[in-house]
Amino acid sequence: MLVQPQPKLTHAKAQNGVMLIEALIGMLIFSIGVLAIIMMQAQAISAQSDAQYRTEAANFASQLASTIWLNTARNNGTVDTGSLANFNHQATADQWCTFSGNASSNTMVTAWASRVTQSGSGLPGVQSNMISVTTDTSATGYNKVTIQICWKAPNDTKARKHSLVAHIN
Repeated sequence: MLVQPQPKLTHAKAQNGVMLIEALIGMLIFSIGVLAIIMMQAQAISAQSDAQYRTEAANFASQLASTIWLNTARNNGTVDTGSLANFNHQATADQWCTFSGNASSNTMVTAWASRVTQSGSGLPGVQSNMISVTTDTSATGYNKVTIQICWKAPNDTKARKHSLVAHIN
């Protein structure tokens, strides 16, 4: 039996399919890059939302601090501690972002609390027991007012908190 020799492969035949493999690898690298950009975009949107909520909480706290400063009674230039204590609202912290105690009877505080908890214009996931205003009118407290606002964004597992401390003179 006679064996016929196989013809040698030319360089062109040895390259068959290599261009297809190169194109597939190129598409894979491009796809990974696109997915990375999409993931970065999602992270940027999440960070932007978080920054927006923090800014809104800071604005709400600042509004109330200004209201307290403007509406605290003063006698001969000295803060009336009874007037300042009237702004207390749920001053007892039971656990993280859960406050209890007497709600303020001050209409300015209750109107502010309504704006904070109002759906659509306030912070997400905030409830009435997640805001607190405490005043320290003792000799060592120097008329300190602490405003705490907690909220829980849709994807948060734990509530976030913003605290503002001001001294009313």
